[in-house]
Amino acid sequence: MLLGAVLVLLLFGGAAPASAHAALRGSDPEDGSVVKSAPRHLTLTFTESVGLLDDSFRVYGPDNRRVHLGEPRHADGGSDTARTELPGGLADGTYTVAWRVVSADSHPVSGAFTFSVGKPSPTPPAAPADHAEHPVTKSLYDTGRYLAYIAAALLIGTAAFAALCRPPDPAPLRLPLLTGWWTLLTATTGLLVLRAPYEKGASPATALDLPAFADALTGRPGLALLTRLALLLLLAAAALLAPPVRRAAPRVRLAAGAALALALALTWAAAEHASAGIQVPVAMASSVLHLLATACWLGGLTALLLTLYRAGTPPPAATVARFSRLAFASVTVLVVTGVYQSWRGLGSWSALTETSYGRTLTVKLAVTVFLLAAAALSRRWTALLARPATAVAEARVPEPVGAPGTPPAPPRWAAPPPDGPDALRRRALRRSVLAEVVVAVVVLLVTTVLTGTLPARAEAEAARAPEPQVAGLPGASAFTVPYDVGTPGDRGTVQITMDPGRVGENGLQAVVFGADGGLTFVPELRISFTLEAKDIGPIDAKATDRGGYWATNDLNLPLEGSWTMRLTIRVSEVDQVSEVRQVRITR
Repeated sequence: MLLGAVLVLLLFGGAAPASAHAALRGSDPEDGSVVKSAPRHLTLTFTESVGLLDDSFRVYGPDNRRVHLGEPRHADGGSDTARTELPGGLADGTYTVAWRVVSADSHPVSGAFTFSVGKPSPTPPAAPADHAEHPVTKSLYDTGRYLAYIAAALLIGTAAFAALCRPPDPAPLRLPLLTGWWTLLTATTGLLVLRAPYEKGASPATALDLPAFADALTGRPGLALLTRLALLLLLAAAALLAPPVRRAAPRVRLAAGAALALALALTWAAAEHASAGIQVPVAMASSVLHLLATACWLGGLTALLLTLYRAGTPPPAATVARFSRLAFASVTVLVVTGVYQSWRGLGSWSALTETSYGRTLTVKLAVTVFLLAAAALSRRWTALLARPATAVAEARVPEPVGAPGTPPAPPRWAAPPPDGPDALRRRALRRSVLAEVVVAVVVLLVTTVLTGTLPARAEAEAARAPEPQVAGLPGASAFTVPYDVGTPGDRGTVQITMDPGRVGENGLQAVVFGADGGLTFVPELRISFTLEAKDIGPIDAKATDRGGYWATNDLNLPLEGSWTMRLTIRVSEVDQVSEVRQVRITR
């Protein structure tokens, strides 16, 4: 319970921005655009740097056959772009582009869009289903990531507790140290094996593909995992050389352990969101400190509980007081780094209430306040435990050996009486520490949701992207309007293109897609425009069926302003639905 509930806590809080994926900021050609002549390149721009795969692009032509492409690369050296070269002489019609890249946090992201050369096809090719995430691979990989976080916190935190708090009976700490090392080694090996199928969205069985495995090892996430394995083997070698290590000076052992812990933490920061975006050096340092502070607090907390419950000799008040100081310093670091990384993910105060990321973060912060309250209670009981011991030490006066009436001094590490004040305080300390665990479970549930939410800053960057414009037709605009197809929970879309989208004569094209994303037939489609501010309209666009899409060349919008576009779709012989969209018309 301790491993599963406590040790992941706040790792994801600090890595929350690090675990949210890259978002597509724009593409050239734009989604749904119609170009007069075939483009020579496809270019995607993302909100953060991305890694490319050998099949990052798949393009299917109007005949549903795959188009031969050039090797994917970054455009003009921009790490946040992906580009591929198209062959010359592309035929007129609609092309479907399926893309897949690896975001800076090591997660693959994918999507699809369409563009047309000349005019849309009656039936656009469908995006391939095999370019999506494989549920089994994703589940196994996510499990490996969580186990790696847990194991790192357990390994680093237990070692820090043993070195800095100096419990008199370290025997109970052997099990968490070995468990943390073996779990981290196993999880890291599993992540390496699954890296190639995870990036490609393929079945775990494809992990046996040696060329794909070798390619995955050359990427940033693969190199980070290899480095982590090397550090774990170095740690094992140091354990095998235990006698020489023990003969080294304590400061040398402490410095070596700190260097190993720092290097392990860097294997996460170097392959996650902290390594991309704004203020990279500060973000990476913050991520490393956040992980190490989490391990010292929560991994050390597990070590303290094991010592309180399983040590043959109860830990003295001095050991508990040392951990209290270590925990307080760790919490201070967590607060500072957590505030910074939250700011980096939010971007503005308004995002706290206006975005999903901000609202989830607010809930997490509220629950974390209760966690800190439980930690404060534990610190209070620790202070009460230490107070009597200090008073006795100060008041102790040497007595003649064998003086009459002088009771023999108790052994230095003798356990207190079962019903004495110290025993009662130890039991209270155990209960307050367990309360921290209970609250940590709630924080863990919230942070799990937070890690899968796009940061508000990245969401705002994607939203600031320019309105879709039709490539090759200056000023033309494209809109995608969802509509209810008439069955529960199913939605279709209508892609509408206006040329030039300004005052005066306009051409209009509308392509209707069903709930499955494929082109669909509707008995009737009507589009009208109303300028309510000037009491003009409704003006019927008089779109007609052109054999797979609806179009008109005679839409006249006389004034600039925000026009209300009403789209009415007859989904059957007797049923119809209407959707409304605001359209800005300029001169």
